[in-house]
Amino acid sequence: MKLTKPALIVATLLAVVALAYALLSKPDAPAVTFVTLEGQPIQLDSLHGKVVLVNFWATSCPGCIKEMPGMVETYNQYKSKGFEIIAVAMAYDPPSHVVNFTQTRQLPFPVALDVKGELAQAFGDVRLTPTSFIIGKKGQILEQKLGELDFVKLKALLDKELS
Repeated sequence: MKLTKPALIVATLLAVVALAYALLSKPDAPAVTFVTLEGQPIQLDSLHGKVVLVNFWATSCPGCIKEMPGMVETYNQYKSKGFEIIAVAMAYDPPSHVVNFTQTRQLPFPVALDVKGELAQAFGDVRLTPTSFIIGKKGQILEQKLGELDFVKLKALLDKELS
């Protein structure tokens, strides 16, 4: 079957539109429940309407430790505008180390333990730290970042998303 020139143009345009949609559409964040160090459950779905940073970290990770002050500062600056951080300690991190780190650094945002590794699995089998996911108000993953956060870029994104 031979396509006419107009049909070929239409087919090509449809293919380009489909590809653009696939590249531009953002995946939904997984429907997970975090359990904080205090035992409080936080369903990610309950945070719709906020921009959420889910940060997988470990007390043995130099990059994680280095970025924590920036996370605290960013959280304090944007929390009243609809920003939330959930720091998820990796399954291999001893809970006593996580509790000690959280208390001595006075982390102001929720810290969750991923005791069985289920949260890391739900977010695409996270294995390296730090790994962060920025989730938009509608529950879609806007960005995924492996390595330390760039706080200038993060704040620019927050200014855009929270305006």
